[in-house]
Amino acid sequence: MAGVRTAFIGLGVMGYPLAGHLARAGYAMRIHNRSRVRAEQWLDEYSGELFESPAAAAEGAELVFLCVGNDADVRSVTLAQTGVLAAMAAGSVLVDHTTASAEVARELAVAADRRAIGFVDAPVSGGQAGAENGALTIMAGGTEADYRRILPALKCYARFTRLMGPPGAGQLTKMVNQICIAGVLQGLSEGIDFAQRVGLDPDAVVEVIGKGAAQSWQMDNRAHSMAQGVFDFGFAVRWMRKDLDIALRTGRTVGAKLPLTALIDQFYADVQAKGGGRWDTSSLITRLKD
Repeated sequence: MAGVRTAFIGLGVMGYPLAGHLARAGYAMRIHNRSRVRAEQWLDEYSGELFESPAAAAEGAELVFLCVGNDADVRSVTLAQTGVLAAMAAGSVLVDHTTASAEVARELAVAADRRAIGFVDAPVSGGQAGAENGALTIMAGGTEADYRRILPALKCYARFTRLMGPPGAGQLTKMVNQICIAGVLQGLSEGIDFAQRVGLDPDAVVEVIGKGAAQSWQMDNRAHSMAQGVFDFGFAVRWMRKDLDIALRTGRTVGAKLPLTALIDQFYADVQAKGGGRWDTSSLITRLKD
């Protein structure tokens, strides 16, 4: 699909490398970012055109990608007068990589359908390193036809991707992902803190138990830095709290009980309160050190 006119809105920690992978694959990139400095930095590394509004970037594009902050940001860059849907042509496809609510995904699907535009909600997992290395997991919601159209583009930065159901299903799957990660990180925090207090070498402990049933991505990639007290990298606590809030609100709506998730969200609030809002989510362990 080299040469396909493609717009990318949002060049943050995740969007920047994703748009870069598409540029390297030969997609004709049209970009917009709230910070012009960030967009110009991207253009110093990759080939593309910069536009002053989401609508201007999306005009004439066959594929339009978003990766912004939250529901309000998604609505702003899609449904506003200068949003992408005001300029996208019939037959094009809108792809939202933002971790947002299932409600906003369904809202966008309806708005896009009125204009004969396809829509896929496609939140990602794998963090900044996964984005930079083209090794993300992508969970998608939409029609089979729209998903098949965007699949070649997704493969530019995904190690695994799957259509989970209709619009909103991708976001719901991402909620499950974040619920599970929160629980694993709290358990890992308690385990490492316990090991240190009883005089064990946490790296040696993890090397042993990581070969058994306790193994996880978080253990493989975060245990050492947690033991060292290093958190100035990775997926920020404030982003995780945004994601957990979406999951908790959805849980209340559908009657799902999420007591552990609610508790860990409050633990993250403690980390935020002491200035750790931008620390990696593995900083949960700092609560146990206080």
